[in-house]
Amino acid sequence: MSVNSSTNPLLSMPQKSVFDLTYEVFDVLLAQTDKSVRQYLQLHQPTLSLDQIDEWLAPCAIFIDAIPSDKEDKLKHGQMLTIELKDHFEQKVNTHWESVWQNDEIIAINKPAPLAVSRTTRNLHDTLIGLVRRQTPYCKAQLLHRLDIETSGLILLAKDKNSDIKWKKNLKSLIEKKVYHAIVKGVPQWHEHTLDNQLAERVDSQIRCKMFVVDESLPSSTYKKPKQSKTVFKRLKTQGEYSLIECQLLTGRKHQIRAHLAHLGLPIVGDKIYSQEGMYFLKRLESTAGLTESDYLSLGAENHLLRAVELGLRLCPDEDLIMIRSPSFKPQMDQEIFPLSKGNS
Repeated sequence: MSVNSSTNPLLSMPQKSVFDLTYEVFDVLLAQTDKSVRQYLQLHQPTLSLDQIDEWLAPCAIFIDAIPSDKEDKLKHGQMLTIELKDHFEQKVNTHWESVWQNDEIIAINKPAPLAVSRTTRNLHDTLIGLVRRQTPYCKAQLLHRLDIETSGLILLAKDKNSDIKWKKNLKSLIEKKVYHAIVKGVPQWHEHTLDNQLAERVDSQIRCKMFVVDESLPSSTYKKPKQSKTVFKRLKTQGEYSLIECQLLTGRKHQIRAHLAHLGLPIVGDKIYSQEGMYFLKRLESTAGLTESDYLSLGAENHLLRAVELGLRLCPDEDLIMIRSPSFKPQMDQEIFPLSKGNS
């Protein structure tokens, strides 16, 4: 099994690291500039003045279609502009996102894993929002909601600032349906099950971001800001000791599906926080070497196996629901899980 370095967040930066920051060039954006490299870059970084862009570019190498170039050189539609950043390292991630639906204001994207939706301490540029802004004409795109780094599947972005303002305040009425698929360890006795309770962080948890189902027998001071949460689960398939579960969110709390399934005794395969008491999440934090191959074999997957597979959008109250779908996991679950997949490869 080959372990992706993106799962080892404390690995030190390699010496003399170079990172290629690449932009696709579009006519619609060139029309807003004098077509020079420096102005095209300012369009993507509007908080910087041209003098600041020049200062940023000073130590960098510039390439247009792999040919060494200058900040004053003119760009043409279809070209690839690359800025070579010296002494900059980003963790390896899966950058192969795809557009699955769009209109004039919104774009639905199938996000791979692992890929952060916005900047982290280890990835400033190779994030979903950064990639979309550099690889499409939507250089001012905004996230309408979020997915965890290791969660794959459907996510909505607004194409520009005005669309973001319009839809973010109406997100609950826009997204009427959210469905996820999860591969879990365990076989539920139920075919369908609804969990309706409060979720919150615990003040005594070793993992500060971990969410817990509130136990009302404990003092209220045990929890931080509990919020009501509701998920409808359906067992779709079982294979040995694993099951494929459909999860429909009726609220949208942090880690809601992951925490609810763990509470039901059905942790998501590969979940470093909610399976095995979070021991692999803590180990990864404490070790500069990251997790080992045997750790991933124990977890069952390099990334947790949770995927957003369906969004139901209501653009207007009197219009039909628009259903957007993304492929689920492989039909044979053993092709997704270590060491089963290792044995079948």
